[in-house]
Amino acid sequence: MPASILGLRTTIYKVSDLDAAKAWYAKAFLTEPYYDQAPYVGFNIAGYELGLFLDAGEEPSAADNVLSYWGVGDIGAAMAHFQSLDASVHEAPMNVGGDIVTASVRDPWGNVIGLIYNPEFALP
Repeated sequence: MPASILGLRTTIYKVSDLDAAKAWYAKAFLTEPYYDQAPYVGFNIAGYELGLFLDAGEEPSAADNVLSYWGVGDIGAAMAHFQSLDASVHEAPMNVGGDIVTASVRDPWGNVIGLIYNPEFALP
């Protein structure tokens, strides 16, 4: 089955202080999070996901600090497709709750491309 790219779904910012970031993003986007359970805080911004992920480790590189996830119909097929084009695995597929699975690859230039299978997502 060929990989199908369904459009942008989620952008996640990695932060070292989840509480401070949650307060700042709530003010910046004039909305409260709909999901708030460490290590993740999720905001619904006009039907799209803005996520904050606690990363208290070493300061990530700019390429690893922001992840935008492209929706896919089949995470395995999408990973295989990108790898066939010389992308390398950045983060292997992982279930992040319910039926939602995320993964990411690095393109040949080092850019991170996030992939998400989320059957609960509906366009606004």
